[in-house]
Amino acid sequence: MANNGVKIIAGTGFPNRYTYPGSSLHDELEIFVEAGLTNLQAIQTATLNAAIFLEKTADHGPIEESKYANMVLLDSNPLIDINNIRDINSVFLKGKYIAKEEIESLLKN
Repeated sequence: MANNGVKIIAGTGFPNRYTYPGSSLHDELEIFVEAGLTNLQAIQTATLNAAIFLEKTADHGPIEESKYANMVLLDSNPLIDINNIRDINSVFLKGKYIAKEEIESLLKN
């Protein structure tokens, strides 16, 4: 379906009590790749395709000037190996920088 232009959107069922925001999304993207999507197509299910579906591409989606600064910086390339989506270096959320150490502290608590 994805190869024929169908936009697939990630959605792990949160707030289902058996899913965990973040790690369940990582699991889902890995499953998409196992099912035949390319790494890029899998990543787009949680980024660009979601913005297109919500009609929010004026503010979200591709990283461009004047758009919201929500992004994850990784230490390894997920286009080479989708498992690299778990190799988080830092996050920008609503323009605020969150370092790896703060992310790890938040996850512990």
